[in-house]
Amino acid sequence: MTLKKEDNEIGNTIIEDEKHLVLDHDYDGIQELNHPLPSWWSGIWAVSIFVAAVYFMYYVMMDGPTLQEEYEAEYSQVRKVIEAEKAKSGNFEIEEYLAFVKERDGIKKGFTVYEENCLSCHAEGGRGDIGPNLTDKFWLNIKSFDPKEVYTVVFKGVEDNGMPAWAEMLSKEEMMSVVSYVISLNGTNPSEAKEPQGVELK
Repeated sequence: MTLKKEDNEIGNTIIEDEKHLVLDHDYDGIQELNHPLPSWWSGIWAVSIFVAAVYFMYYVMMDGPTLQEEYEAEYSQVRKVIEAEKAKSGNFEIEEYLAFVKERDGIKKGFTVYEENCLSCHAEGGRGDIGPNLTDKFWLNIKSFDPKEVYTVVFKGVEDNGMPAWAEMLSKEEMMSVVSYVISLNGTNPSEAKEPQGVELK
């Protein structure tokens, strides 16, 4: 491969093998070489045009699903998973609960779940804020300290009182753990506790 310096009036250096690529014009003394595009780039470009044409025909001119229809189809699958998990979580067995609390340190885990999800309404130590005090014997939505009753309130929520249904946000183990923690708060009587609400449990 050789280089020549006198191939044009301006004196640009042109590689001999590229001399045939020089275009017949220049801009401010700058000449252009007409290099062909790489074959792989041209191939991808051609394929993208083909795919775009097929996409347009299917989704615009034919019966391709709309974005809303695709969303609804995918969300229906998500709902099936959620409902299956809810059905599983809704099956509360006292033996399973007691074993979980004893063998897997449920109360300690419940403290973490409480801090992350319940603290904003029931305050530190369950003393009550927007939500009721969880440390006294007065309760709004249960008739006894049966863990199953407390679990049901956590699981289903109490819409009228602003208590969300945690079944869609927490796992069964997380709900069992926070139930064990809430029950452990009974009788702790923290300072600045909210006044009693509901019925006194005997």
